[in-house]
Amino acid sequence: MDQDTIFKALADPSRRTLLDLLFQQDGRSLSDLESQLPMTRFGVMKHLRILESAGLITSEKVGREKHHYLNPVPIQLIYDRWVRKYAQPLTTRMTDLKYQLEQHMDETITHRYQIFIETTPERLWDALTNSEISPTYYFGYAVTSDWNVGSNYAYLSNDDTRVDGEIIEIDPPYKLVQTFNGHFHPEAKALGQSKVTWLIEPQGVVCKLTLIHEELKNTPFAQEIIEGWSRIVSRLKTVLEKGESLPFGT
Repeated sequence: MDQDTIFKALADPSRRTLLDLLFQQDGRSLSDLESQLPMTRFGVMKHLRILESAGLITSEKVGREKHHYLNPVPIQLIYDRWVRKYAQPLTTRMTDLKYQLEQHMDETITHRYQIFIETTPERLWDALTNSEISPTYYFGYAVTSDWNVGSNYAYLSNDDTRVDGEIIEIDPPYKLVQTFNGHFHPEAKALGQSKVTWLIEPQGVVCKLTLIHEELKNTPFAQEIIEGWSRIVSRLKTVLEKGESLPFGT
């Protein structure tokens, strides 16, 4: 993702408002977003196209409407490059406080993440399912499973289960659907079970990786899960393209 394109997309206040609206409620239609802005339907469509071209949002056809979803991965990549190494502890505390003060509690939420990685589907699939590779991008956790429908999987740290679940659907090297149970924090356990889908789509010399986390209870700690996924997929890109991993930090 080109950082100049991302910065240009973020420079317009109306586009930043659209991102804020999708942060408040993801998966909104054009009609819904149009009603929140003092501009024509065509103007909103133009801004949405720019945001999607920059990778800041994704869209999906649902019935006769197109729903738009916030994609936090480009922001995470910019954060890793320009903010994390300078001011992470302070900004983490401030964003946690902001979320707790502002977030509206819907029953469950869905978050989508999309990133383009210069690799092959087979190599990307291997990174998702290989216990020797997963620790380099998944917070040091080694994944284990026999990778069959109905089988269990787990992410382990020193033989301690941090995340586990069941494989619902698997189509190597293009699709993996799993239940998700977090054990790495008491509040993660309290979220209960949700669902995670990995989609791999080859596009020339790159692969489009889409990660969808559904049925996630909307609590303040869910923001930790959301930010965690952004870090995971951005590190996965770095590992596959550069052969190195970013430090995990706090």
